[in-house]
Amino acid sequence: MRPVSPGSGAALRVLAAALAAKGVVEIGTGAGVSGICLLRGMRPDGVLTTVDIQPGLQRQAREIFAAAGFPAGRTRCIPGPALEVLPRLADGQYDLVFCDGDPAESPEYLAESLRLLRPGGMVCFEGTLSALDRDSYDDRAHAARELVSTVREHPRLLSAAAGRRRAALRRPPLSPNPRPGYDRTGVRLWPWARAP
Repeated sequence: MRPVSPGSGAALRVLAAALAAKGVVEIGTGAGVSGICLLRGMRPDGVLTTVDIQPGLQRQAREIFAAAGFPAGRTRCIPGPALEVLPRLADGQYDLVFCDGDPAESPEYLAESLRLLRPGGMVCFEGTLSALDRDSYDDRAHAARELVSTVREHPRLLSAAAGRRRAALRRPPLSPNPRPGYDRTGVRLWPWARAP
């Protein structure tokens, strides 16, 4: 586990502030460093929902958040695998989703994030560009390539690469009648997600 770099932390704080974020989801609580950066950029009444598979890390992060001066009501720590927790979160209620979980699950994180975000919300991925730099064909590199391809082709997303982070901005609301093979956010359904 590595905390985000000072530059990445500053970028997260600026993005949260630019969005005047009230609701933020973080995948991968880690040591709590990225959470503090997000909280510092969010509105004073904003709530950070952070998801991690390791409850011990979340206990430590709660202590770090408190030591940094954030009241307990500003954070919600949910233990469990991200792809089991995210579907339980409410549609269209978040301004920003920061994905720093299992890189091999990035395409699935994108699909869930687009459902969670309000129109105009933003999703950020940690380490995507470094995974693309690799000459290997492991799950992480494959997922990074798939993620970047999906974001580039998506008609409702604007993307930007910054250091080792890729951000995507969702613009229009959900489509009531998605085209075949796509979900309501316009994301192409992966073969294993399609109905038989």
